[in-house]
Amino acid sequence: MTHRILQLFPELTNVNGDGENALALARRLEWAGADAEVVPLAEGDPAPGFSPAAVVLGSGVDSALERTRDALATLRGQLTGWLAADVPLLVVGTGVELLSRRVELPDGAIDGLGLVPGEATALPGRVAGDLVVDSAWGRLFGYENHGRGLTLDEGVTPLGGVVRGAGNGTGSDGIRLGSLFGTHLHGPVVARNPRFAMALVAAIAGDTIDAYAPGRADAVADAVNAATARRLDLS
Repeated sequence: MTHRILQLFPELTNVNGDGENALALARRLEWAGADAEVVPLAEGDPAPGFSPAAVVLGSGVDSALERTRDALATLRGQLTGWLAADVPLLVVGTGVELLSRRVELPDGAIDGLGLVPGEATALPGRVAGDLVVDSAWGRLFGYENHGRGLTLDEGVTPLGGVVRGAGNGTGSDGIRLGSLFGTHLHGPVVARNPRFAMALVAAIAGDTIDAYAPGRADAVADAVNAATARRLDLS
């Protein structure tokens, strides 16, 4: 069995390397002994005729938001069905915003797909730099670069609490809703955070592989994160 990781619109949503989360997931599956491949879906391509093992949607620039939203709209039915079937969806940055109900822009607002119960609203100013988040998978490290936060509906669970940075702008970052994992963490987040990556692989492959076996690059990621924690003086 080959686990196909669907990478959505990498030509529009990979400005921070977020599309490469798909490659990182595929590599970790391979390291655990499974077959995996990344299947990119370009803007204008027909919907895939298969159910993916996981879906990755990255972050793009504001000038391409409406194009990306329109491309996503053609997949709304599939995205809804995949979530209902517990297919893991990893969504980063503007990808999360476009799955929300509404995205606030300087000259107005655009509607999102409404799959994320919340809205993307303007922060007091643009934030860029280290983002550190305490989550169910330990402390997650990455960087952020965005001018909007995410206001979730009451009772909706974020991905984690912010230790350093802005995240959603409310003391939390991202969203965890069923099989949807949303975050402002760039890096890409999968390569940077091995235990989070292991959890995603477990969600993809279940108990068919040892998803929690150390990966070949984990020591490097752990060393980078430890150095970041020292630089930021985080205990």
